[in-house]
Amino acid sequence: MEILKKLFRRNKPADNRIDLKSRFEFVSPMGMGTMSKVWKANDRHGQQVVALKIIDPEKLSKIVAKFPPGTLPQEGEVAVTLDHPHIVKTFEYGMSTDDEPFLVMEYIEGYSLLQFVELQNETMKKYCLKWMIQVGEALEYFHEQNWIHRDLCPKNILTNTSGEIKLIDFGLVVPNTPAFCAPGNRTGTADYMAPELVKRQRTDQRIDVYSYAVTCYQMCVNRLPYPPGKNMQTIIKNLNRAPADIREFVPDLPVEMVQVIMKGLEKRPDDRWQSAAEMTEAFKQFARSR
Repeated sequence: MEILKKLFRRNKPADNRIDLKSRFEFVSPMGMGTMSKVWKANDRHGQQVVALKIIDPEKLSKIVAKFPPGTLPQEGEVAVTLDHPHIVKTFEYGMSTDDEPFLVMEYIEGYSLLQFVELQNETMKKYCLKWMIQVGEALEYFHEQNWIHRDLCPKNILTNTSGEIKLIDFGLVVPNTPAFCAPGNRTGTADYMAPELVKRQRTDQRIDVYSYAVTCYQMCVNRLPYPPGKNMQTIIKNLNRAPADIREFVPDLPVEMVQVIMKGLEKRPDDRWQSAAEMTEAFKQFARSR
C-alpha cells in the first residue's frame, strides 16, 4: 500500500471547508455523472473560468463501502497528481461547507466524445485515428502512474476546439495493487466491462485495455460490439457471444485498424493487448504507414 501512503502525504487537502456559493459564480451546468454534477463556474479566488465538479456524498459512500475502510483514494487525491496533455488538469480538491467533496478543474471548451460518436460526422471521421491514439496515450500514462481507471468510455472523454481529447472522471479509479485487483468488485459502465470484471475474477490494467477497444470500436461505427447491456443479464449473455465484425458496418475500414481493435476485445486477458502502450503503438504504426 506504499502508493497510497505517498499519495496521502503529498496531496492532503487543507482542513478548512469551502463555501462554494461564496467562492464560485455558477455560470451553467456542464453535465451530470453517476455520482456528480459539473458546472462551468467563475472562480473568484483564482480569477479564472473553471469546471467545478461537486460529488454526491451518499452515492460516493456506496462506492467506498465496497472496499475496506480507509483504503480507496479520493478522486481528488488521484486527479491532482496527473499531468498529461490528454488528461484534464485538476487544480484543487476539498470538502464544501455542505459536506460535498469537490474538484476544481480546467474548463474545456468543446464537446463530449460521445456526441461525435453518435453524430458520425466529418469531424469524427477526420479525427478518429488521431483521437484513438490520444486516448491510448492518456491511458498509457495513467497506467504508468500505477492506476486502473475502471470507467473508460466515450462519455468520460472530452474534445476541445483544437481537436485534442481530454480524459476525465476518476471517480472509480483504484491502485494497481493486489488488494484492489482481487476478485469480487464489479464497478464501471456495463457495456465497457471486460469479461473478467463481469465474472468477478481477478483483474488488472488489462480491463482498461478492453474498455479502450470497445471505445475505439464505437468511435468507428457508433455501435457496440455486443447488444447493449440494458441489464446485467444481457452483459452476462454477451460473455458467450463473439463480438460483431466491425467490417459488417464499415466495410472500408482498413484491415490494420480492424485487427488492432478486435485484438483489444479478446475475452481472455492473455489474448488481448497486454498493455495500453502496446495497443497505442499498433495504432501509431498504422498511422505512420498511411
